[in-house]
Amino acid sequence: MFNFFERIKKNPIIAAINNLDNLDEALSSPCENIFLLTGNIFNLKEIASRVKSKDKGIYIDIDSIDGFSKDTWGLEYIVKNIRPHGIITTKENLVWLSKDLGAFTILRLFILDSISLEKGIQSINSTKPHAVEIFPGIMPKIIKKILVETNVPIITSGLIMDIEDLGESLNAGAIAVSTNSKELWHCNYC
Repeated sequence: MFNFFERIKKNPIIAAINNLDNLDEALSSPCENIFLLTGNIFNLKEIASRVKSKDKGIYIDIDSIDGFSKDTWGLEYIVKNIRPHGIITTKENLVWLSKDLGAFTILRLFILDSISLEKGIQSINSTKPHAVEIFPGIMPKIIKKILVETNVPIITSGLIMDIEDLGESLNAGAIAVSTNSKELWHCNYC
């Protein structure tokens, strides 16, 4: 059984792939997990196979995959046929459905202001995902607040520009940082 949290303990940096041209570098990096933020119905299975063949975790942002309906059938197809290690989504109904299908779930939240923060905390407490990914990832006070109010593991992402940003997120209580910065994929933070 693939364990996200065990892999995060080995390396808290997650390679976020929003351009398939960067997949090979992510696969050769020391990152244990990959967040797939691009792809389509025709290439998703092959991408997932390549990631798994390198013994890395693949977590698919189903909101970003082209050619799949963002409903029950599309999600069920991905979970049962592509078999990622987990699902990432901003949609509460898809968190519930992913959990019902037995998938590891990551709820993605964009924190824009105090209203989105409070709604996000409510969403976390109602859906109880396995982990939460918050954007932007450079908000130590917000990371601490969400952690205290939900007790759900936090991944930060967005605007992580250097090792200092990475360290601030982890020191604030995040368990991992997702970044598309190839330089950070290779940094020796562990």
